[in-house]
Amino acid sequence: MYIYNSMTRKKQEFQPLHEGKAGIYACGPTVYDYFHIGNARPFITFDVLRRQLEREGYEVTFVQNFTDIDDKMIRRANEEGITVKELADRFIGEYWKDAKALGIRPATVHPKATEHIPEIISLISRLIENGHAYAVPGGDVYYRVSAFPGYGKLSGQRMEDRETGASERLNVETDKENPEDFALWKAQKPGEPAWESPWGMGRPGWHIECSAMSMKYLGETFDIHCGGKDLLFPHHENEIAQSEGATGKPYVRYWMHNGFINIDNEKMSKSKGNFFTIRDIAREFDLEAVRLFMLSAHYRSPINFSRDQIEAANASLNRLYTARDHLLFLKESGEKRDLNEDETAFTLRLKNYEKRFDDAMDDDLNTADALGAIFELVKDANVSLGDHVSTAAAEAALESLNALCGVLGFLTKESDKLPDDIMALVMEREEARKNKNWARSDELRAAIQAAGYILEDTKQGQKVRKDV
Repeated sequence: MYIYNSMTRKKQEFQPLHEGKAGIYACGPTVYDYFHIGNARPFITFDVLRRQLEREGYEVTFVQNFTDIDDKMIRRANEEGITVKELADRFIGEYWKDAKALGIRPATVHPKATEHIPEIISLISRLIENGHAYAVPGGDVYYRVSAFPGYGKLSGQRMEDRETGASERLNVETDKENPEDFALWKAQKPGEPAWESPWGMGRPGWHIECSAMSMKYLGETFDIHCGGKDLLFPHHENEIAQSEGATGKPYVRYWMHNGFINIDNEKMSKSKGNFFTIRDIAREFDLEAVRLFMLSAHYRSPINFSRDQIEAANASLNRLYTARDHLLFLKESGEKRDLNEDETAFTLRLKNYEKRFDDAMDDDLNTADALGAIFELVKDANVSLGDHVSTAAAEAALESLNALCGVLGFLTKESDKLPDDIMALVMEREEARKNKNWARSDELRAAIQAAGYILEDTKQGQKVRKDV
């Protein structure tokens, strides 16, 4: 697999630190609200990265954190008159609902910042000891950016261009040595949650949380760190400074960042009224179609979210389900025999589609071309698997389709089982056809269609499916 490394600004072959294993850290949500459509893109993208690495035989340790303490959370909790923990617990629960609907698998580990305070304090202490951080009167601790010559190597930002991270919400304090220094530990303010530390009661800064959690579960150097492009600076830049400043070792081998999402060709913004949470979108669209929409473009490219795009993705998703259900039907109704010459040639083409899929995925996770390979497979199956197909050929096509769609996280819904009353009509119609009672057969067809089902008569028998 080749990955575009944001650090080197080029594609590089993925060579893991430990053979056969891959360690990935993905920045997770700050749990003060439902996550929005922009958050969903990295969650989906890097879920697919993990699945493809597993397909290729890697043992993947996938870590995605929950930021459950920061300024936004404190402000929201105060507005609602609840504790920060109550707020976090609520929206972690809501995250699981939306993530499941989007087909996002749980990570190997989902660490919470508040459960890793000892690790955070230990890391800050190391930075103070080696001169990369300093405490000031009052209990704040800052990272000394000037002590890390490599600062800016990921983003290309110069120190003088540095802006305070959005989640820090800090003014330029007079007790900093330099304005570009950033907070590692924040002294407690009235009404804020706090933990004991060598510098007094306080709480961690946003950036140090991810350094401490990622290194605890993946080691001081690990394979892949990923997230949205908006995190590249200052969050990921600061993670590098903290982690490498503490250990003296390279922090991450490959950095991956996905592109932005626009809404109807405009930047998403609450002030423009085009800000949508996944919960908002779920009221109108199937979230599996949203997932397909996300993967229809390369993850590093900007993507435009619109009603037309989701409706097109939904139509494509229905094609996949129709193909899957048709292959299930052929598998159950086909002829029990060995492959004939044409079917053997078809199964060889299946291997070619699988190779095209893997080649696309290994080219910096090119999900758009991978989807193209899947739809070519579907088209070939529709043309090649007609009357008198063998169950073996249908089963081979079904296995390939499920395997490839499984990597992208599609076809998660079970094939619809016909209700008992509809099945009774189908069986009665089958009997009427055997007895050549065509009038009764037509009556039953009309009853089945009136109930909202499509009925097709094929060489293999009746095929019935819900009319969507």
